[in-house]
Amino acid sequence: MRVAIIGTGNIGTDLLLKVQRSPWLECALFSGRNLASAGMRTARDLGVPVSDRSIDAVVELADELDLVFDATSALDARRHWELLEPRGVPVVDLTPAKLGELCIPALNLAEAAQEPNLCMVTCGGQAAVPLAACVAATHAHVEYVEIVSTSASRSVGPATRINIDEYLATTEAAVRKFTGVARAKTILIVNPSNPPITMQNTVFAKTEEADLETLTAAVEQMVARVQRYVPGYHLVVPPLYEGGRIAMTVQIRGAGDYLPAYAGNLDIITCAAVAAAEERARANWQDDSEDEAVAATG
Repeated sequence: MRVAIIGTGNIGTDLLLKVQRSPWLECALFSGRNLASAGMRTARDLGVPVSDRSIDAVVELADELDLVFDATSALDARRHWELLEPRGVPVVDLTPAKLGELCIPALNLAEAAQEPNLCMVTCGGQAAVPLAACVAATHAHVEYVEIVSTSASRSVGPATRINIDEYLATTEAAVRKFTGVARAKTILIVNPSNPPITMQNTVFAKTEEADLETLTAAVEQMVARVQRYVPGYHLVVPPLYEGGRIAMTVQIRGAGDYLPAYAGNLDIITCAAVAAAEERARANWQDDSEDEAVAATG
């Protein structure tokens, strides 16, 4: 599929490098606002067409695109979708704008991949909600879920910083959607330590009793499922139960494509976005192959 990326910051540039490795995707345009930015320089070095006209350049190319990745901000993503939806261009949204179907590949990739607008939730949501879903699947009465997500300050760009409210609301919406638990809270910690810390997420779940054996087995299976598209996803604190709550922690080490490995918050959402786009590409290829087979025998 021919794709465009809007947004040339940390997330957009890391995404570009992953798209370049994909056998299913070709980046036809990398569009932002500043041709002198580090992301733009990276794209030019790779021979990828660039523009500083942001969404306007993407709209002009819309007829030649199969999909657009939006790696800007929640506010900009809403305006971009207003322009792209009438043109029939599907969007994989890496902002917390929550415009379309919430997608966490380990949980609903097959069902969601063909939606016209996919919201990839947030980096913390991609990391922690699969674990929260395991708790809900193995325990009948979960009263409350809390996610604490910690990322290195150097890896958190300006768009993420201005989207904190949307980040929290969209992550909590994903918890409710995928667990059925009504009460959810998200805490985001941007840690300025030097050297930078590796991204990690802790899930807390309030429940009167815990079946740790069943939960641990479910969590191990879920971790393996996430690792298929995010290799650096690792359980570092397995499920434990204390004081009426379950707790567990995952750490995400990035591939080091754009920022060093501590920036797992980039990998967790860019890998998820690529997985969603590739699933769409595979489905489209299969449909085309079936149509060709019918035509050949018709």
